[in-house]
Amino acid sequence: MQITRFQRGARMSQLVVYGNFGFMAGQVADDTALDVKGQTAQILAKIDKLLAEAGSDKTKILSATIWLAEYKSFGAMNEVWDAWVSKEDAPARVCVESKLAFPQYTVEIAVIAAV
Repeated sequence: MQITRFQRGARMSQLVVYGNFGFMAGQVADDTALDVKGQTAQILAKIDKLLAEAGSDKTKILSATIWLAEYKSFGAMNEVWDAWVSKEDAPARVCVESKLAFPQYTVEIAVIAAV
């Protein structure tokens, strides 16, 4: 089977498709001055864009992993997530509190999707 890499770089690709599956790197916000709601909205827009590049969309997300810098932001992140996610096609999901790579990030999200 063919492997297709999207937005590839020297260190990593943002999305790798193998067979009918797309494996996305963890996505973070570009504007770290935003609060968790703003960062979540930016990340979900990036996920939409990457999935579209691979011919997929959020209704085909199988699994999502969400890392929060502070678990107290769980409710605020979920407000944005719940408005975005397809209610009929909600993926399996994990959400944990974790120290992120850089302190300005409040949330990071990675998904696996059918393509």
